[in-house]
Amino acid sequence: MFQLFSRAKTANQFRARNAARDAETDAARVGSIVGAIEAALLAAQAEHAGLSERLHDVLARAAITVGTETDEYIDRAPEDTALQNQFSTEIANGERRLRELETSMGHYQFLKTVLATRFPEHAAADGAK
Repeated sequence: MFQLFSRAKTANQFRARNAARDAETDAARVGSIVGAIEAALLAAQAEHAGLSERLHDVLARAAITVGTETDEYIDRAPEDTALQNQFSTEIANGERRLRELETSMGHYQFLKTVLATRFPEHAAADGAK
């Protein structure tokens, strides 16, 4: 059995990697996770900003079509009522999506915080970049 070990050539002997190279590999792994979380956070923030702007626009248009009289809904044209209903649906959908995005952004921020606490040596390196 030991003859197998003695026949091994010196070039085929086991060697561990350099500690600096191991640290670089670990940093690259954590960095890819941080990058993915950051990309998701930035995409959610951009979607939130765009949707929020469009929602404000539709709220303004809906306010104009409602009118200013207290009984205007009684003699409102059917197409205006249909438009109001469509605005109401779109506003509700937009507000729902904004809440979902806010929740997601909170989760992404939490993940960034967790990574910074679990891998502080890599978080410090990422902060320096």
